[in-house]
Parts: sequence; structure tokens; C-alpha cells
Amino acid sequence: MRKLWPNLDREDGLDTVLEVPVPEEMFSSGDSRRSSKTLCTNVKAWMRPHAGSSPPSPFGRRGAELQLMLGVIGAPLVPLPVHAYKSTLIRDMKEDPIEVSMAKYIVQQYIAASGGEQALNAINSMYAMGKVQMTASELPKGNGGGAGHGDATNSRKSKKSGDSTEMGGFVLWQKKPDLWCLELMVSGCKISAGSDGNVAWRQTPWHQSHASRGPTRPLRRSLQGLDPRSTANLFANSVCLGEKTINGDDCFVLRLDAEAATLRARSSSSVEIIRHTVWGYFSQRTGLLLQLEDSHLLRIKSSSANQESVYWETTMESLIEDYRVVEGVNIAHAGRTNVSLFRFGEISNAHTRTRMEETWTVEEVDFNIWGLSADCFLPPADLKEEKEGGDVGGASAVNVKSARPPFRVPPAVGRIGPAQVAAVDVDESEEDDKQ
Repeated sequence: MRKLWPNLDREDGLDTVLEVPVPEEMFSSGDSRRSSKTLCTNVKAWMRPHAGSSPPSPFGRRGAELQLMLGVIGAPLVPLPVHAYKSTLIRDMKEDPIEVSMAKYIVQQYIAASGGEQALNAINSMYAMGKVQMTASELPKGNGGGAGHGDATNSRKSKKSGDSTEMGGFVLWQKKPDLWCLELMVSGCKISAGSDGNVAWRQTPWHQSHASRGPTRPLRRSLQGLDPRSTANLFANSVCLGEKTINGDDCFVLRLDAEAATLRARSSSSVEIIRHTVWGYFSQRTGLLLQLEDSHLLRIKSSSANQESVYWETTMESLIEDYRVVEGVNIAHAGRTNVSLFRFGEISNAHTRTRMEETWTVEEVDFNIWGLSADCFLPPADLKEEKEGGDVGGASAVNVKSARPPFRVPPAVGRIGPAQVAAVDVDESEEDDKQ
């Protein structure tokens, strides 16, 4: 990971210290100087004050795909708030149903495998830095989400993203109890997200800062092997469904459903979150979390009585690998997330299914960072008050006005705006409708 940006204007000038380190692969592909200058131009454009609410994409059609991937995979949140976990939870197991008591026992084993209560409780703050690689593709309509089997004219080849593989880096900061901040830079586009304990927010190059609806929730990326304490807290009230083999490893399956009150708090007048469920697959051999999966379904309410509602189902599966001990705590240093985004509810030939994939590696991890105060997690100054809209499941929402499928960008369009991409938040969508 490169932490210094070359001075392209003056060869004798000082290099710029990057807020988000950049993978070396971004410098070694093709004409290194030209690609670096392009990325540098995009970074400078992001750092300037936003003149408008929707700056043009620097990549054209590729920018639409990048916007979709960052909106869905960039900074999703877990389904529900995470409460403090009590080590004495196992004391009252006899009064619980067998599925609940088994889940509590598995969580206890996970805590022990992650380093133990003493090591986890000694962590007050955390820093992690790594790199990511994202790809996306739209499946043929006949493959689970479109026209009938005999409709050969509507069937088309999957849009493999060999030309749209995007690389970047991220930096994550956390501090007890509910403070976190993420900065993610992919192909010159930067998104930021964070929580000051009272409100969770997100900031992207194509929209101004906005708050998420409902209670504050942890970042899903933290639960992908980086924060065992929050993972144990999340599954403290789960149920055990049985067993499943993951990559040849027998695992216990724990399930947790978001409560109805949480779903209502995260919904808006135009978008209803029907369900949001998370599964954890814990190895029977090591006790560690090997796979994290969550799925949520939302309904876009039509403004016209003659039109049907549109449904979006997002499923994310994260395979967690390469556990290493850092200061007595087992931390995952690599993984892969597969995302399926399915749109349905209208006529059958309008159904679409989009798949995305993110692979990540963690380069640095450190605990108990000196000088990391609560002021480091303050939301942006331009954060707008959230009235109607909000974050939908922390993953993806859709444009309420048009609800168009991703990647459906007319070839003649040179500027990609939020109304043409389906991976925006509900509050952003409703703001577009008012304009």
C-alpha cells in the first residue's frame, strides 16, 4: 500500500500524504504516470468543496457501475443495534429454549477462540488499514430473474466486469462504545461513513452528507473478522439453526432477525423494509466466525394507484479467512463478499439480478490508539437533518422515482446522475423527487 502520492506538477516537490493508502497495483497497470495523473485529478475534485449536489461521474458508464458498487458494498450497516454483552449470559441457560442456549454457548466459545474476555475487554480503540477489489456483473434475464425460458431474444450474455474491476484502499477507526469512522477510496472516488454514537452518517462524491434512519448500528465491515467484541454482542440473542459445511469446515449456524420496531424506524413513507436477517457460521473446530451472511427485503411504494410496488432483495455473503493473532486477539486479515441484488414485482421481463464481489486484505491492525478522541468521529458540518428518508439496511436503496435497474444507462448519456443509478439512499431519492 502506498501512503504517499507523487507530486505530478513538480518533480522536486514534496509528496502528498494520503488519508487513504492506495494499492501498488493501481500504479503498475498500463501507463503508470498517466493513470496516476487521472486518479490524482479525481482525488483533487473530491477534496474541493461541492459546487452542486450531484457532480458528474469521472468515468462515464464505468462511473455508474462504480457508484453502484460503492453504494452497496462500500459501507453497509448491520441489521440492528448492538448492545453490551454480559459474560454472565451463560448463567441462565437452563431457562432458555434449546436453540437459544446453544447459541449462547457457541458465542462463549467464539469469545474464547478470539482471545478471551480479558483480551477483548482491554481493547478501547482500533485502527485497521487494507485494500479492496470490486467487480460487478448483470446476469441474463432468464437466469432467475427475467423472461421465460423460451424467450431467446431477451436473453443476453452476462456483462462480465473484466473492464470494470476497481481497486482501492480503506482506513477504519473505532472507539468504545459506539464510535467508528470509515474512509474508502476506490478508483479515485472516496466515500466516508461514521457514527458519533448518536447518529450514523455517510458522505459520497455524488450526494451531500446524510444521516441514516433509525438507531445507530455498527459497520458491517467491522464484523467481518475485525471486531470480535461487536460480533459476540450481535449474536448474543441469536438462535442456533443447526449445522452447515463451509469450505470443508463443519460450522454451527446462528440466526438473528431485526425486530419490527427497528424495521419501522428505518423505513420511510416511500420505502418499507420488510425484513432484515443475519446469519453467522462458526467453525466447530476453531470456534471462529467463518462466514457472515445477511439478507434484507424492501418494498418501493408506488406513487400511482395503477402501478405495482417494486421489491428489492439484497443478499450479502462474506467468507472470512486468514486469522492472525494481534496482541492476543484473533483478527481476520482477508475475505471475500458476494452480493446479489434482485429487483422484482413488476412485469416479468423487467426483473433484474445483479451480482457484485469484493475481495479485501488487511495490511495493518492496531489497538488502543493514543490520542484518538471523540472529536475524531464528529459528523460532517453539512450533515442534513433526516426527516423522511434514510439508509436502507446499510446496503442499497433504490431510486423511488424511477426504480430503474442498475447498469441501465443509455449509451448517449454523458453525465451519470443519481436518477440513473439504483444504489442511492432513500433520503437522497426523496430529495430528487422534490426537485
